[in-house]
Amino acid sequence: MNVSAVAVVVPAHNEAERVVACIRSIGSAADQVAPLPVHTVLVADDCTDATAALAAREGAHVLAIARRNVGAARAAGVLRALSLLGPSEPDIWLAMTDADSTVPAHWLTRQTAWARRGHDLVLGTIRLAPPAPTSSGRARERHDAAYFRTRPTTPGGPPWQHPHIHGANMGFSATAYRRVGGFAPLTTSEDRDLVDRLSAAGHRIARSDDHPVRSADRLRGRAPGGLADLLASLRLSGQPPEVATAAMAGPRSTTAPEP
Repeated sequence: MNVSAVAVVVPAHNEAERVVACIRSIGSAADQVAPLPVHTVLVADDCTDATAALAAREGAHVLAIARRNVGAARAAGVLRALSLLGPSEPDIWLAMTDADSTVPAHWLTRQTAWARRGHDLVLGTIRLAPPAPTSSGRARERHDAAYFRTRPTTPGGPPWQHPHIHGANMGFSATAYRRVGGFAPLTTSEDRDLVDRLSAAGHRIARSDDHPVRSADRLRGRAPGGLADLLASLRLSGQPPEVATAAMAGPRSTTAPEP
């Protein structure tokens, strides 16, 4: 795929405390792929705080909806992004993250490298943001123990083909996205549902741990069944359950060595 433009879609519900850092991190990632055009669309889903205004001030295109549905928000954001780029624009790459997250500077560089090697979908990993000074950090420890359970411990081996799927760190070609019907209006697991359909359709999928996204470690989240609920369950259980890895995992897919 010869990437000609990139659109980043960010769903948000009342993320005024974190959205500025998110949009600025995307801007830094966009600088790394210049002169490739990058458009950021923030979908303010039933926001009652300053999320939309802050994102617009940082240069994002803002779309306001009132669905309280992350699948619908992602789908609406993709539709707006594609309309901004124009229906005739070929080879568009769509990157997804969340408004409570920050992306690394090489985030888009890595994704577009996979795309140019013929992959239709790139699944990245997450790290929990550093805990607040008043936090013990136990949520982060428990999450990591479960999250990295399948990571090889031998140095110098093949790249970790992780089992995780996160809407906060994924990217895909607009062509593949359209072919499988896009995001479904699901309140949770909309990312896994899309990956299931892309995998079933035979699209090439890369799984990479070399551009992790930092996500908030809060215990009360915006989407049911998301990372916050997982962290809350780990705190209640007192130990990382074996099901935690399965809960964050999806279907195995065609992978390749790191670019």
